Amino acid sequence: PYYVDINQNLFLEAYLHSSDSNLVLFVDTCVASPNPHNFTTVTYDIIRNGCVRDTTYATYYSPYTHMVRFKFNAFQFIRNNPSVYLQCELVVCRAYDYSSRCYQGCITRSKREASS
Repeated sequence: PYYVDINQNLFLEAYLHSSDSNLVLFVDTCVASPNPHNFTTVTYDIIRNGCVRDTTYATYYSPYTHMVRFKFNAFQFIRNNPSVYLQCELVVCRAYDYSSRCYQGCITRSKREASS
């Protein structure tokens, strides 16, 4: 485990172990949970469908397209849950494929679209 204080900046970096410079990495969703085995019941969205949900979230410059860097402030769930687990979904795309998910950014769907 990695220990931080409440409201301390938590810096993260993800990268592909690939020498292919034509690949880009995109953070689609990052969800926090007090339970390492359940990311659906009690959760907190940091990013969802490419849309930032946490006001302390910020991205940082990366010298490589196959690397993403970001941060958010550490927090704790109520009811005495000392641990917070993070699960992120990242997407790998071809560079300059502007029709790919990596270049679409934040996707918001209406309830009607999501249910049909």
